[in-house]
Amino acid sequence: MKSPVVKRSIVIVGHKTSVSLEDAFWKGLKEIAGGRGMTMSDLVAAIDSERKHGNLSSAIRLFVLDFYRAQLSNMKDEHDRPRETISAGTASAFA
Repeated sequence: MKSPVVKRSIVIVGHKTSVSLEDAFWKGLKEIAGGRGMTMSDLVAAIDSERKHGNLSSAIRLFVLDFYRAQLSNMKDEHDRPRETISAGTASAFA
């Protein structure tokens, strides 16, 4: 059975390194990088430069998780915002 963890080589600031992540995290990382107009190498370099502890694979997993959690939180905030009230004139059109 194939392991769910995929090991890939990536260049970070001119240095080649290997990173092992589950395929879902690779896909999420690629999606985030594309959405920001960045290469995966540039995004991983940014994640690497800001990590305080732990290994790079863990830092990437936490970054991807935080990104999607923030999206979910934004969607929830939009859903919880009060909607514009319908004016009396417009409301009669629905009666």
